[in-house]
Amino acid sequence: MTTVTDDTFFDGRLTVRQPKDGYRYSIDAVLLADFVRFRDGQTVLELGTGCGIIPLILAFRYPTLKIFGVEIQDQLARIAAENVRRNHLAERVSILHRDLKSLTLQQVPDQVQHVVCNPPYRRVNSGRINPQLEKAGARHEIFAELADFVDAAARMLQLSGSLTTVYPAPRLVDMVAHLRRANLEPKRLRMVHSKTGEPARLVLITGVKGGRPGLEVESPLMIYRN
Repeated sequence: MTTVTDDTFFDGRLTVRQPKDGYRYSIDAVLLADFVRFRDGQTVLELGTGCGIIPLILAFRYPTLKIFGVEIQDQLARIAAENVRRNHLAERVSILHRDLKSLTLQQVPDQVQHVVCNPPYRRVNSGRINPQLEKAGARHEIFAELADFVDAAARMLQLSGSLTTVYPAPRLVDMVAHLRRANLEPKRLRMVHSKTGEPARLVLITGVKGGRPGLEVESPLMIYRN
């Protein structure tokens, strides 16, 4: 049986159960949930939801959204669904135990205006792969590569819908290349630094399906004070 921990957000008003020794969400997910923009009543799809942290945060902050989270790993999908139930969000959040590479429009009953994702950032042949499969799948492109995430987003989004993602800054060129190849024009970008004076560690970026060229580069975000 998997050992889990219970953590809280928003002064205890949101509870999140996650594996103690398996994949655990990081600050990347919190930054992504804060960066994305919505309008009332829209439908959001997260690819690779893990324990469901991003759908939980979005549902808490935006009470009119309808959200679907897709997760390939059975145990994580079960934990995500449990988190949805425990936070009484089942009317607005659904967890789909699916492979994003084969995800179809028929499996999501609503038109999707937004896709969010925090893809694994290391290629399979780069660095040591964690022996714990949940952690390995979050960090290395074992279950899906960056192109698979971008292609799934482009396939699921309606025209003028947007994909918002967080990714390592050193691989920004890869991200932009895949977005443009999939007709998801980069429209917003924000670099994330650990501290002032240090190189960017992450990048938050939004691409719009069928969008016109023109990129808004926002002021950089510093996570820690010097």
